[in-house]
Amino acid sequence: MFYIYNNKELKFNSITRAFLLVNLSILFVIGIASFAYGRYRNLDTLTEYEKELLLVNLTENKFSEDKLVTLIKELNIKFPHIVLAQAKTESGRFGSKIFLENHNLFGMKQATVRVNVAKGTQYGHAYYDNWEQSVYDYAFYQCRYLGAIRSESEYFAYLQGSYAEDPNYVDKLKSMIAKENLKAKF
Repeated sequence: MFYIYNNKELKFNSITRAFLLVNLSILFVIGIASFAYGRYRNLDTLTEYEKELLLVNLTENKFSEDKLVTLIKELNIKFPHIVLAQAKTESGRFGSKIFLENHNLFGMKQATVRVNVAKGTQYGHAYYDNWEQSVYDYAFYQCRYLGAIRSESEYFAYLQGSYAEDPNYVDKLKSMIAKENLKAKF
């Protein structure tokens, strides 16, 4: 039995299944029509204001290393200079296919146990709507698995043992941090 609330009488009235099916069918048709309209709407039909707004949104979300540094600071990510070196290494200095197509700065796989913001898996790695979401996902990863780590040496040991496949990963990170003085950015 299905019910609908009657505001005038302040009580629930029963409704028939036929009434419910008709209303759900109407909602379904409206939803499909809305989806189709939004999906196939051409950029040529946008007003100049809408085009300008779209351009501003795309520009604001455009990746830069400075924006990455700012977001790492805002999220209070532990050992930010190491995380920046990881992002540079894992993304091929922001030029890899995994970064450019998946917006994945850290080579993260899609999490199945912890909280995450990944949209799915592509090319064997998590993919995101934008690069910022991959930073949020890394912050969630750090909170879940690295909360007890208190020193750089512990952090590097964890990365070598549980994060990286490359046996020289930590040495590469340390070298990059020193050569590019990444600590100075934070």
